[in-house]
Amino acid sequence: MNSGVLSRYLDYEFLRQLSGRSLEPRGLVSGNLAGAHKSPSSGFAVEFSGHREYVPGDDPKHIDWRVYFTRDKYFIKQYEMETNFVCHLMLDISKSMRYGEEASQKMLFASRLAVSLAHSIVRQGDKVSFTTFDTKIRGHIPASNALPQIIRMSQHLDETDADDTTDLHACLSEFSQRMARREIVMIFSDFFGDLETLENAIQRIRFNKHDVVLVQVIHDHELNFNLDGMTRFVGLEIDAQRIAQPADIRSAYLKAVSRFNAELADIATRNNCDHVLACTKENPGAIFWEYLNQRSLQNRRI
Repeated sequence: MNSGVLSRYLDYEFLRQLSGRSLEPRGLVSGNLAGAHKSPSSGFAVEFSGHREYVPGDDPKHIDWRVYFTRDKYFIKQYEMETNFVCHLMLDISKSMRYGEEASQKMLFASRLAVSLAHSIVRQGDKVSFTTFDTKIRGHIPASNALPQIIRMSQHLDETDADDTTDLHACLSEFSQRMARREIVMIFSDFFGDLETLENAIQRIRFNKHDVVLVQVIHDHELNFNLDGMTRFVGLEIDAQRIAQPADIRSAYLKAVSRFNAELADIATRNNCDHVLACTKENPGAIFWEYLNQRSLQNRRI
């Protein structure tokens, strides 16, 4: 792979700023590798815990072939024990994520956040998977705690384009079927869409005790509406255009954005999720240093 592709998505300044900080799971962790986190299980052997139906993206090596030959369906063996966790990174690649230029484009900003965070998670010995979605799941890289995972993520992103609308409810509902034990799900999106159906999907994930983090990626223009002069507003996910003077609509726009952001934050609070507001104008390392610091303090109180 061209080294320029990796450097496009791996933010070394982000990694430097996060040095010494780690993503810590909330509560007890079940896994199948030795790691740095407390486990609900005891003993020294990986224990079989049951089956679940195979879904695309699962590692075929965990298929129980004896069950397949008796039932003619694929089932995955599930184990639980030791002390690693799995963090699933989900990136919204819909058209609205294409807003912005160069490093401030939402999709590129979110991609760098995801890849750099994945690097930190792998370096601490835990597993990370990566999924891209819009109206449906477009790509999935199964969980791994090996550094080549970062290369696979970068390659996938370099081959990905934002060219559709968003259906968060459908994608999160589908993805929730792939998770069994308690894991972390981090969703990188602007979350523009129906928040009621989004909350239903989050509740489904939280019902199974998974840890959910909503990383709301938003452009400075969208957050603060700092535009001047007659402007043509072009819909990215709808076929519509409007020409307006920003000063005439700034007050109403800012009130609408404030309501939307407050509602998303309320959804996170009601469902015991984390909400991270990541403005593309801000330093990504500083955003996540503060978040991981707060998360660590909260974990100590649990």
